[in-house]
Amino acid sequence: MISFPTRATQPFQYHGAKWNEPLITELGAPGERGVLPPGSDPDMRESGSRARAGIPSTRPDLARLPEVGQAQVLRHMLRLSQETLGSHLNVDIGQGTCTIKYNPMINDDLALSDEVAQLHPLQPESTVQGMLQIFVEMEEFLCKISGLSACSLQPGSGSAAIYTNIRMVQAYHRSRNEEHRDVVITTSFSHPSNAATARSAGYEVVTIESTEDGYPSIESLREVLTENVAALMITNPEDIGVYNPHIKEFVDLVHEFGGLAVYDQANANALLGITRAADAGFDACQFNLHKTFGAPHFSGGPASGACLVSEKLEPFLPAPVVVKRDGVYALDHDRPLSIGKVRPFYGVTGQIVRAYAWILALGDEGLAQVTQGAVLNNNYLLHELLQIEGIEAPLAPNGHRLEQVRFSLKKLTDRTGVRSAELAVRMADFGFHYWTSHHPYVVPEPATFETTESYSRSELDQFIASLKAVAAEAATDPELVQSAPHRVAVSRIDDSAVNTPETWIPSMRSYRSKYLGEATAEVPRWEPFEGLPEPRRNAPAAHR
Repeated sequence: MISFPTRATQPFQYHGAKWNEPLITELGAPGERGVLPPGSDPDMRESGSRARAGIPSTRPDLARLPEVGQAQVLRHMLRLSQETLGSHLNVDIGQGTCTIKYNPMINDDLALSDEVAQLHPLQPESTVQGMLQIFVEMEEFLCKISGLSACSLQPGSGSAAIYTNIRMVQAYHRSRNEEHRDVVITTSFSHPSNAATARSAGYEVVTIESTEDGYPSIESLREVLTENVAALMITNPEDIGVYNPHIKEFVDLVHEFGGLAVYDQANANALLGITRAADAGFDACQFNLHKTFGAPHFSGGPASGACLVSEKLEPFLPAPVVVKRDGVYALDHDRPLSIGKVRPFYGVTGQIVRAYAWILALGDEGLAQVTQGAVLNNNYLLHELLQIEGIEAPLAPNGHRLEQVRFSLKKLTDRTGVRSAELAVRMADFGFHYWTSHHPYVVPEPATFETTESYSRSELDQFIASLKAVAAEAATDPELVQSAPHRVAVSRIDDSAVNTPETWIPSMRSYRSKYLGEATAEVPRWEPFEGLPEPRRNAPAAHR
């Protein structure tokens, strides 16, 4: 007889470390070193003369680098790691739309091996044949998964890949003297980068809204289609987990008006081995290797995007492309119709290697099992969370979801006064991350969860039990929830500066200038080129 583990019914017990760790620039003292370079010590000058060349005995004042001993650096990094929640530490299903999944450690070992990590992008092509072969084979894998004809791994992120696709759409229409096509259509629950990149490329963006079924109707698309349409940019299933069953009709209708159809497949965890972009007639799509294909998300970077296109868009792929001629791999820069480079060098190598190893390990059947596991896990979570009073899945109320769900906690908020974002903070006390949604909040008091295939039923039950406990606290002791967190490293912070660029500190130079009052040399700043659309800033959003 097969026995199954008992379902978890109690909240997950968690308490984070709290070190109150300072910035590394506040540690150490003048003259401290972690490594003593050859030549900086008189006793070492007889050896290491080549290594000594060019290394100054003292650091220039301009750099202002930390002067910290090895032991302090080790403790500093370990303490920071103990204060951090991550997918290797907790059941990270709360970052909906981002497909946080288990990243096999062996793939990290491959990406960090000398054969990969020590490559330099300016090496002669003859010395990087193995890496170029991986690029070519990875592109072939993705072409088969999407059904499309050609691929570029050059983009450095998912949004960069979406922008690359709209640039190719633009180049395609210009090559046909159809520059009057200045409208891009997207949908309310497609990833916001679709609208953002289209706008950045100079297009007018028209957004069609979803119906109560969770996806827009074919009639709403007909109403906005004109001879000026350049492309439809759409996510399906959209960022709420609902699949539009009429997607091929959408694509065919856009084609009737001369537009192109671009598929945002950043989150393809519900589609692998089940359906392909080409099956619905799409002209282009993009994948995020740092989501679907098992490469780590790395808290926003380094990401890696992949652009897939049909034959008619292939000439416009960013240059260079990787080709194989007479058994030799090379970078082909001779692409007269190319949109040019979208990144200085070709691809985020470590992420591509991780995703390549992930696909090889799974094979065709394994990729399909990823989808089956993710969809099963997600619908189990959906069923269980709907048993909690005050939690609803308002769109497509009679249908299941695919890889994620955007819940609404409005009824719970109306009953208790506790908002979804406040529950999210309290969930950190149980060791879980919890994401609300993209702004604006189309779904009131949202919570977006994506389980992926990585988690067992017992782990899902731990998440469910903890959310049940927090929802119960909201009803019986709302102040406890609203004053959270209580058991994590960082207390609640003032997030009013999140949307105030004047307060941002992108570098230590900025920090020293803005907050220490130090005079720093001005660096050249990027100036927008002529013809760039005027920036449109939304009103500051209320982030948790």
